[in-house]
Amino acid sequence: MMTIRAKLLFLTIPAIIYADGLKELLDYAYNNNNIIISKSLTQKAKYKELDSSKSANLPTFDIGGFYQRLDKKTHMIPGDIYSAYAKISYNLYDGKRTSSTIKQKRNELHSSTFELKAFQKSLSLQIVQDFYTIKNISSTIKALQEKQIALSAQLDRVKKFYEAQISTKEDIDKLQAAYDTNSYMIESLNFQKLSKQKELELKVGKKITKLDDNIFKKQEIKNLEIDDNIKALEYKKESLKDIASSINSANQPQINISDTYNIYDYARDDLTHPEGLDNQNKLMLSINLRLFDAGASSKNAQAMYIKAKALNSQILQLKNEQRIMFDLSNSRIKTAKANIKSTLSALNSANSTYETIQKKYNAGLVDNVAYLDALSVKTNVLSLYEKSLNELEIAYAIYYYYAGKNIQEFIK
Repeated sequence: MMTIRAKLLFLTIPAIIYADGLKELLDYAYNNNNIIISKSLTQKAKYKELDSSKSANLPTFDIGGFYQRLDKKTHMIPGDIYSAYAKISYNLYDGKRTSSTIKQKRNELHSSTFELKAFQKSLSLQIVQDFYTIKNISSTIKALQEKQIALSAQLDRVKKFYEAQISTKEDIDKLQAAYDTNSYMIESLNFQKLSKQKELELKVGKKITKLDDNIFKKQEIKNLEIDDNIKALEYKKESLKDIASSINSANQPQINISDTYNIYDYARDDLTHPEGLDNQNKLMLSINLRLFDAGASSKNAQAMYIKAKALNSQILQLKNEQRIMFDLSNSRIKTAKANIKSTLSALNSANSTYETIQKKYNAGLVDNVAYLDALSVKTNVLSLYEKSLNELEIAYAIYYYYAGKNIQEFIK
């Protein structure tokens, strides 16, 4: 039978093996991030508002009734009157208020749709940056752990030499200090990694234990797509113009036609309080025109046009910003590639130097200061090289983002 310890190990294996890839994190975030859920619900509300505004273009149908009792009875009116009615009404012309409202709600729906897409893309970039930042911290921790192993081995070696009276206590103390400092740096980085991991979990909406390795496709983008934030503002601008048009409709003729059918019944009637009609149909055509409102409608409409003009200035600014940031992101890629080439050369040099110094140190030809310096250089350069690889991935993510693309589509 399987022991308890073996069962526990078996249960923990999936958690140890399973790692979250970048695509999986983005997919999960799209469905579980609370802000995305909120914006999705806002979008659904805009759908309902649009449907509601379309319904305003249709005839209305009402039914109702009343009961009237008079004490004392009024001359020529029965003491009790019962009535029920059905009424159909339709606005023949409302100054284009309804059509303007439909356009407004449709533009608001488009705006909310692009606001959702814009946030999804922005969140994707944030997740990518957090993802590779954690990778950077992990690579530094890994390099320091390798350094820790080497320091531990050398510390054990020097202690044996000291016991054999070949090395001094000072040599042990220097290596011990380097070992302890390195341990602190590892613990400090572990905390930074945990903090960044919790930030990522908040954005994604799930617990993360391990990250998989992912890279981006390296493609050149020639044509920019308009940023979704800009598209959202453009539709919002048009909705403000529609509101202005709806406000102006108040100064246009309002024409309504209605037909009402009533049925009546009576009680407590007599010669001086006779019954009235059994039923009656009333057709009514009404026209209303507002002649004076002290300029209230006109001023409100002007305010909407001014707001639309203000949004247009924001749109122009965002378009210029997108173009500049796209150009900068292209330069960032070139810089990241140059950094990879530079750090790779430095890493080859550091490895070669370290191997030489290690041999000399083991042979007693150089002191521990030279050895520790070579080890530190090798560790730092290895970490910088792995960071440069991750920085290139971040650079491409930023590049695709400012090109107006969906980052997720470029993940291999």
